[in-house]
Amino acid sequence: MLFFQLTWESFRFAANALSSNLTRTILSLLGVTVGIFAIIAVFTLVDSLENNIKSSFSFLGTNVMRVDRFPFASGPQDYPWWKYYQRPTATMAEYKFMQQHLESAEAVTISASAMTTVQAGSNAYQGMQLTGVAYTYQDVYEVALEEGRFFTELEINAARNLAIVGRKIANTLYPNQPIIGKEIKIKGLKFIVVGVFEEEGEGLFEMPSKDEACLITYGAFNKLFNTGRYGIEPTIAAKGKEEDIGLVALENEMMGLMRAKRGLKPTELDNFSLNKTEFIQNAIGSIFDVISAAGWVIGGFSILVGGFGIANIMFVSVRERTNIIGIQKSLGAKNYFILFQFLFESVFLSLIGGGTGIILVYLLSFINLGSLDLVLSFKNIILGLGVSSIIGVVSGIVPATLAARMDPVEAIRTV
Repeated sequence: MLFFQLTWESFRFAANALSSNLTRTILSLLGVTVGIFAIIAVFTLVDSLENNIKSSFSFLGTNVMRVDRFPFASGPQDYPWWKYYQRPTATMAEYKFMQQHLESAEAVTISASAMTTVQAGSNAYQGMQLTGVAYTYQDVYEVALEEGRFFTELEINAARNLAIVGRKIANTLYPNQPIIGKEIKIKGLKFIVVGVFEEEGEGLFEMPSKDEACLITYGAFNKLFNTGRYGIEPTIAAKGKEEDIGLVALENEMMGLMRAKRGLKPTELDNFSLNKTEFIQNAIGSIFDVISAAGWVIGGFSILVGGFGIANIMFVSVRERTNIIGIQKSLGAKNYFILFQFLFESVFLSLIGGGTGIILVYLLSFINLGSLDLVLSFKNIILGLGVSSIIGVVSGIVPATLAARMDPVEAIRTV
C-alpha cells in the first residue's frame, strides 16, 4: 500500500514539475527520443531483413542434413576445386540404402530439380523450378497446400504424371478459373494438376519461391531429364530428430553409411559433402549481429546525450525545489520518499522520451518498402522501454541522492 501511495505522490510531483517547464522538458527529451528511435529502428530493420532473408531460404528446410557434391562452406585448403566436380552424384540406390539403415533421422527423401517451361493451351510459364520428389519429401520439407493434395505413395511408385503447382503458375496457365484436375504440359508430356501451393508472395531477393515451383513424381521427372548428368543432380536429404542437437548423431551416421555404400576405404577421403541447412541461416545471423552492434553504437551516443540532458534537468529541478524538500522533510518525509520522488521523475521523463521514439518506429513500419515488411516486435518494444528506464535511473540517481540527503533546516532557508 505504501508503495502505491509513494508512486502516486511521485507521479503528481513529476507531472507538475514537467508541465511547469514544458519547453525545457521537451528539449531534454529529444536526446532520449532520438537515441531510442535509432536503436529500435535499427533492430526492427535488422530483424525484418533477417526474417525476410531466412524465409527466402525456407526451401532448404529446417533441421535437415543434405548429401551434395559441394559443401556449403569452403572445404580444406589443400583440396583441389576440380575434385568436387569429379565426385559422383547421389543415386536412388543410395537413397534406398539410407532409408533402410538410417536410424538417427525422422525421414529421408530424394529429389532433383531443373528449370523448364510449362504450358496449358496458348498460355505458358517460363523459368519454372520443376522438382521430382519421392513420397517422403513431405516428411522432410514443408509442403503447405492451398488447394488439392499431395501425391500418394502408390502414385509416386507408379511414376504417375501428376503435378503440384505454385500460385503464380496456376494464375498464368488458368487465369480466373480452378486448376485442380486440369491438364498441363511439360516438355511435351501431359500432367494432371492435383494440388496448388500456398501463396508466398514476393521475396526480398530472387530466391526460389513455391509460387513459381512445380512438384512432380520422381519417376516422371526421370522421364523428362537425364538425372545425374548435365547439372541435374539428385539430392538425398534427411530430417534430424529434435533431441539431436546440432545433428551430430545424424551427421556421423550418414557419413558412415555413405562411405560404406560407396565402398570407401578408411584411408580414402569422402567423395561427398554433408551440408546442414542451418549453416546459411547461422551465417546470415552472424552478419546481422554485427549490424545490431553498430546500431547500439549509433544509438548509444544519442542516448548518452539524452542521459546528460535528463541529469541536467534533474539537478535544476532539485535546485528549484530545495525549499519544498526542506518543508517535506520537516513535516516528517523520509529520505527514501524524497529519493523515490526524484528518481521516479527521472525515469518518468526518460520513459516519455523512449515511448516517443518507439511510436516513431511504429509509424515508420507503415511505410511501403516493397517486398520488405517492417514489423515492430514486442521484444523490441520491451527493449526500448527497458533501456529508457535504465537511462532514467542512471541519470537521476545522483540528483535524487543529493535531494534525499539535504538538511531540512538548510533547505528551508534556501531562497
